[in-house]
Amino acid sequence: MTKIILETGGSVWKTLVKQGDIVAEGDTLFILEVMKMEVPYEAPIAGKVAQLLIGEGDVVEEDQVVAEIDPA
Repeated sequence: MTKIILETGGSVWKTLVKQGDIVAEGDTLFILEVMKMEVPYEAPIAGKVAQLLIGEGDVVEEDQVVAEIDPA
């Protein structure tokens, strides 16, 4: 299982996947708003979204685990 860990804090502007979705490497999982900029987070591997621990509007912090992907 691969954990998605944030590199910076901000707020979740948009989630593009939900738990159970199948993703390809490079697919955008969600977009953070950081200092009025949109920062997309992509899937580092192909697989199934095992957990999505954030929702739109959530305030998140650096080093927070926000999702987990099971390899395909």
